[in-house]
This record gives sequence, C-alpha cells and structure tokens, in this order.
Amino acid sequence: MKINYSILEKKLNLKFKNKDLLIKSLTHKSYNKFINNEKIEFLGDRVLGLVIAKKLLEIYPNEKEGIIDKKFANLVNKKTCLKIAKNIQLEKFLLTFNPSKKKIKIEDKIISDSCEALIGAIYLDKGFSTVEKIILGLWEKKIKESIITEIDAKTKLQEFSLKKFKKLPSYKLISNTGPSHKPVFKVAVKLHNSKYYIAEGSSKKDAEQNAAILCLNNNFDK
Repeated sequence: MKINYSILEKKLNLKFKNKDLLIKSLTHKSYNKFINNEKIEFLGDRVLGLVIAKKLLEIYPNEKEGIIDKKFANLVNKKTCLKIAKNIQLEKFLLTFNPSKKKIKIEDKIISDSCEALIGAIYLDKGFSTVEKIILGLWEKKIKESIITEIDAKTKLQEFSLKKFKKLPSYKLISNTGPSHKPVFKVAVKLHNSKYYIAEGSSKKDAEQNAAILCLNNNFDK
C-alpha cells in the first residue's frame, strides 16, 4: 500500500523540500538496514530537548533548576513523544518490516522514536525556527499542563477532582522512614475510581504535593 506523505505534511502545515529526507525519517531499520531513521532520531532528540528547554526557561525564569528539570523530563520522554505521535497518527506513515503486507500493530517504541526522527528531518529540511514552531504547536497542551507547579498542585488536583467527580482527592500516609534529620515520607493519593499515585518527599506536605503532581500528570488530559 502506497503511503501518501502529503497528508502528514498537511497535518504539520509544511511541505518538505527534500521528500527523501521525510521518508527516511519514517523508515525503521527493520525495513531498510542501510537507509533508516536511527541517526536522524538521534538529532531529533537533541533538537526537541533544546526547544523544550528554551521554552521552559522562558516560562519559568525564576524557578529552581530541579523543578524545571522534572518538567523537562516529563515533556521529552518516550511516553509523551508517543502521545504526540499518535495525535497526528504518525504510525500510518511508518515503513517497517511487514512481509505479509497486512495491517500490523507497530510497537510503541518505534512510533515514539520516529516522532523524534521526524523532528530531526524537519530541522534539517527547514531550519531551527520552523522546527521550533512545529514542536511548540504539537506540544502546546503538554506545556500548558506543565504549568501546574509544586506550590499549587494540591489545589489544582482538588479543583480538578471536584469538577469531574464532585469529590475531594483522598490522601493517605504510607510510611515515614529514614533518620530524624533526613526523613522520607511516602504518600498516596487517588481520585474517585482511580488507582493510587504514590510519591515521596522530605516532609508529609512535600510528599502530598509530589503525589498530586503525579496524579495530575496522569489524569489531566483524560
């Protein structure tokens, strides 16, 4: 079945000058061991990191580095890349080994890696300003979610839970370990009909905030 790459270009609102570069970025090594997206993925990973890091520093000029680093990790990990890729149905445009020529389920890792490779291809074909615009557009919702800070996470979670379930989140202290000068609190939080989300902190309050952040990150877009 022939792949119509112009559909993907329309989704991205751009037109590649070098179509071979686009195709290469979506070609897995199982399909072609010599011409594939491995090296472009390596580049795309770095380009994505640069764009997201730059944006986070613009949004949080006075935030602690550790907090920005957490937000950065959540925005560039494979799980997020997979969600972004599936939002634009990237799996429909991938070339992978398929001897039967039938519809197959492509592994999540291949899809998320190809998302990074596509970013690398856009950078090579269009330059930094274009790829930055594309990334910020695709990641817009995820970046907005990252604005949930540690300070107001419990409040945000309470608002979210009341609005969606008409019930407050449920917190419980699981453990308090470690020496008195360096305690480790482990707290769990759950929403109505959700699983427990568990996090640690140097105080019960910090652990609750961290658990709230984890819960929000997993439920905010549902």
